[in-house]
Amino acid sequence: MPKNYTLKQCSDLLQSKQASAIELAQEYLAVIEEDNAGLNAYVTLDKERTLAEARAADVLLEQGSATALTGVPIAYKDIFCQQGWRSACSSKMLDNFIAPYTATVVQNLLDAGMVTLGRTNMDEFAMGSTTESSHYGITRNPWQHEHVPGGSSGGSAAVIAARLAPAALGSDTGGSIRQPASHCGITGLKPTYGVVSRFGMIAYASSFDQAGPMAQTAEDCALLLNSMAGFDERDSTSIERDKEDYTRDLNHPLHGLKVGLPREFFGEGLDNQVHTSINNVIEVLKKQGAEIIDVTLPHTELSIPAYYVLASAEASTNLSRYDGVRYGHRAAKFSNLEEMYSNSRAEGFGDEVKRRIMIGTYVLSHGYYDAYYLKAQKLRRIVANDFQAALKQCDIILAPVAPTAAPALASHNSDPVQMYLSDIYTVSLNLAGLPGIALPAGFTTDGLPVGVQLIGNYFAESRLLGIAHQIQQHSDWHTRTPFAQ
Repeated sequence: MPKNYTLKQCSDLLQSKQASAIELAQEYLAVIEEDNAGLNAYVTLDKERTLAEARAADVLLEQGSATALTGVPIAYKDIFCQQGWRSACSSKMLDNFIAPYTATVVQNLLDAGMVTLGRTNMDEFAMGSTTESSHYGITRNPWQHEHVPGGSSGGSAAVIAARLAPAALGSDTGGSIRQPASHCGITGLKPTYGVVSRFGMIAYASSFDQAGPMAQTAEDCALLLNSMAGFDERDSTSIERDKEDYTRDLNHPLHGLKVGLPREFFGEGLDNQVHTSINNVIEVLKKQGAEIIDVTLPHTELSIPAYYVLASAEASTNLSRYDGVRYGHRAAKFSNLEEMYSNSRAEGFGDEVKRRIMIGTYVLSHGYYDAYYLKAQKLRRIVANDFQAALKQCDIILAPVAPTAAPALASHNSDPVQMYLSDIYTVSLNLAGLPGIALPAGFTTDGLPVGVQLIGNYFAESRLLGIAHQIQQHSDWHTRTPFAQ
């Protein structure tokens, strides 16, 4: 059985009984055993649990009570809790944490009959853009192993690109689905904030974090979102609204579509090869009758400082619970309670997490709250207003995902600020809470993938997925694999 199947193709095989869920799961487990060591994309596997879920899926398929996703394998970023599985956020702090409950979004997919392959590597507590800060070691880009896969959902992107899973879940706080999707040549969707429940997703920055689907195609992401989305009373930020069919616009023609290009995203700092790839997508849209117009997002340059002030502040609060008392890592040596706290946190957290906790604590401290945190909140509203003004002139916004293709491993180690600046095209979307989808747009002369992102107004996921699908119907970048390299 070839390992280049999309999620939709896996579903068709199962529904037509050309393959069973057990056979499909065994095929992926065999490929994982063979190829994962070179990538370090999976951090937790449990073959017995996977095959038990596959057997249960086969029963549903045989009874005729299956959904479109029943029996299809999926991988989960190490940020999502699933009862009985280690859910460590790729941190030493949670290395011994076995989840006693299941995240709502994972449960939704389990209820649809999907089969869990394992947990994927990530930047520790989702803090990073390279998947190099994991307690379990770096993940390598399947296209070129000396390059990063992006982050923080780098493991999820890598397993799809390497065909070690047909789909995966990621989380996007400042671009952590879209940026690794771009660097690994796959498709990834960040939904509108509140569309997918955050219950059971280990928190980094609660007003930014959003779970989303990652797969080879927009069609696959639409099928996943159909089961993922929905109101959850256990999540106070979940939005109560009618259920949608996110596949409904897949065949919607693009004639007359107005596509806005934000001039601030196409200036200094954007690599020429990335620009060329984006122009290729623009030509595909034009040939289908779309109209390209210029728009402006004038406060784009302020999005990075606003984001890192706010996200770090929320991180410092969320991570205060990891103190060595209730769960997680506890230091072996201490002489009093305060020393137990400090030693446990010093040993349990990596450098990037400590850095952001310190920044967050500083901006929330007395005398600095107004100067930094409050001002960043005001900038957040201004950035959101910029998007609303631009989207009055166009239907969607098209933009780069990252200034360059995937950088080399360790290239940002001596200067973390450069890693932060690489998020310039993604964080503004999270500040505003808008949906965005990243999809393949071409390749550099060195053979590294380049992505483009489409940004829509609130709850425009169906339209974005439809536009991305039409682009993919008229291009082949999403069909290419690292194996021919």
